[in-house]
Amino acid sequence: MIAAVREFANRFLGRGDATITVPSFDGALKPNQKLESAETLLTCKEPEDLATDGSNLFIADGQRLMSLSGGTATQVRSFERPISALCALPDGSLAVALGGREVSLYASPSAEQPSVTFADPAFNAINALALADDSTLIATDGSATCGVDDWARDLLELNRSGRVYRLDPANKTVTRLTQGLGYAFGACAHGNAMLVSESWRHRLVLVTPGASPRVVLAHLPVYPSRLTKASGGGYWLTAFTARTQLVEFVLREPGYRRRMMAEIDPAYWVAPRLRSGMSFKEPMQGAHIKTMGVIKPWAPPRSYGLVIRLDADGQPLYSLHSRVDGVNHGIVAAIEMGDDLVLIAKGPGRVLKLPLTGLAEEFRP
Repeated sequence: MIAAVREFANRFLGRGDATITVPSFDGALKPNQKLESAETLLTCKEPEDLATDGSNLFIADGQRLMSLSGGTATQVRSFERPISALCALPDGSLAVALGGREVSLYASPSAEQPSVTFADPAFNAINALALADDSTLIATDGSATCGVDDWARDLLELNRSGRVYRLDPANKTVTRLTQGLGYAFGACAHGNAMLVSESWRHRLVLVTPGASPRVVLAHLPVYPSRLTKASGGGYWLTAFTARTQLVEFVLREPGYRRRMMAEIDPAYWVAPRLRSGMSFKEPMQGAHIKTMGVIKPWAPPRSYGLVIRLDADGQPLYSLHSRVDGVNHGIVAAIEMGDDLVLIAKGPGRVLKLPLTGLAEEFRP
């Protein structure tokens, strides 16, 4: 009863979950254009995720598994369905999620047949894989109703059906650790627990078996996604796009959302995107985006590029941006390899490389 009264009051007063305000990029998230200076290693049609065994970089590009070594990209193999997530294991094996519906473990990237396949009927949108400290795999499943590529619909439908699973290759078992998340998209080991990105609630939560998720980092101005460990402790957190007041407003208008999804091409919905500025039909245009034909870097972003360096406690240290007037938008994966940070900018279809040397000092407060 109390919760219902609080929800009604919040909606009437426009506060709490009913607010349409968006936190500003400030402090450790102060905007810059660092991602625009990154080197382009490879251009792909459908880049999705990254993994490395220390010497080779593996790239999920649609149905193709690519390997990048010594500046040369080669196709390792192809699958019948698009790859939705990758994870390299210390023993040289590779975990591959296909179409969000199953996860297969291969003894080597070129192995013909998987050693273990997890195809639980509940799997629907497996979008990230991570290795836990006990050598099991953690899989985030974004939505129980929308496919792995239909995330914009999941946002507009206000779904909260994301799950986190533990996959045990030794026992070939699947265990659901938690459910009811607002699009689980990315995980990373944190002691005996897992840090998990909850995109639609704009936060990171700590998932511990047998306990409710605990909020670690909240009120982000972006939609967080995949996580990887950083050298020296801490994590890299990607954000596939930024929030806007327009989208926040639309999320609170059920009648408008229903008509929009029923009558308008999904490419032109009022929803976040991985790239923008490609069509005059896009909903966000005009003087608030451009002045005399020039895109304003501080304009409301329909697409954006961002990766955040977190400390060991999951708090932001600094961030790397591609602002509205940049092109390296839709950062969905970031992983350290040697002295470089390698990233996927899914918007333009690029695999990027940024030197780590001096990066922390450059953004030291």
